[in-house]
Amino acid sequence: VLNHPGALRKMFLPPSELNLGEAYIYGDFDVEGDLIAAFPMAEYLQSLDLGVGDKLGLARQLLALPNAAAPREGRQAAQVSGARHSRERDRQAISYHYDVSNDLYALWLDKHMVYSCAYFTDPDEDINAAQERKLDYICRKLRLQPGERLLDVGCGWGGLAIHAAKHYGVEALGITLSQPQVDLARERIEEAGLEDRCRVEYLDYREVAPEQPFDKLVSVGMFEHVGEAKMRVYFEQARDLLRPQGLFLNHAIARPGWQPSSKNHDTFSNHYVFPDGELVPVSLSSRVAEEIGFEVRDVESLREHYALTLRRWVRRLESRHDEALRHVDEVTYRVWRLFMSGSAHGFESGRLNVYQTLLVKPGPGGESGLPLTREDLYRT
Repeated sequence: VLNHPGALRKMFLPPSELNLGEAYIYGDFDVEGDLIAAFPMAEYLQSLDLGVGDKLGLARQLLALPNAAAPREGRQAAQVSGARHSRERDRQAISYHYDVSNDLYALWLDKHMVYSCAYFTDPDEDINAAQERKLDYICRKLRLQPGERLLDVGCGWGGLAIHAAKHYGVEALGITLSQPQVDLARERIEEAGLEDRCRVEYLDYREVAPEQPFDKLVSVGMFEHVGEAKMRVYFEQARDLLRPQGLFLNHAIARPGWQPSSKNHDTFSNHYVFPDGELVPVSLSSRVAEEIGFEVRDVESLREHYALTLRRWVRRLESRHDEALRHVDEVTYRVWRLFMSGSAHGFESGRLNVYQTLLVKPGPGGESGLPLTREDLYRT
């Protein structure tokens, strides 16, 4: 739906993903119905092999259209400064995305407020049940035992740390660079009566002091913020924080290995969603982890699970549009609707993937301490 005479010109001139995304979030056009279904059409348009004459002809037609636009008011593109993936710049980038409104996220996330893919047994399963299963599945993969020390890197609103402390008896520390997440996580820990063995701190992963080694480490949906240039620092810190035979589960979105690494930061996501976010192939992250001393023990793709999760998130957000506008402006609502719809298509089409990689820090003699089979992961 074109909302004013100048909409088409604003959408396609200049022709870019960023420009088209801005035209949508600032209201030049709307998409009624299933926004996810529009993305194959966009890919088709991008794939057209147009000659110079065709491009010039289209440009002349666009330039002949009215030159008007909806006001660019409301949420603006991220303005982060400093060296890329420095601690201060990472704080700015994380704040831009996660400090929007706890109330907004609560509208469409599950009751645990888990901001990563769920784990389904049935395509029609409730999001709450699937997210709780995912939390438990991670704890099983880590073989958590009562009294063990667990570090959750990028803990969000504390869902996994609380689950692990409550159901597995561990001493859990969660860290995040979002103060609103810290505040709500602490409220939830207090409500659960877990203050004696669960806490959340505002802390960069590079600032955790390795005074007493952790038994287990977990990182769910945080690795995308690390950056390819900092991968070695990330895995070295994880290695130094773990005891021998300690396990590290790294849950991360990845681009397929056949996709070239993009050096173009002028994308819609980089401007309006995840500033400085980077996706690397699981083959590359696994190789770096091995180079600094980890052993890769298990790799599992949850691609279809993320597609199902995102479709639920989009439907839940759309169904509560009016409520969302009590907490954020229309532009912010549209940013989340657009990026989650595009992500759903990305996982369905295979342009995106998500992996849980289980790593172990071997003992001095190479011991892993792991059982011979994976049977325990699926035991009821």
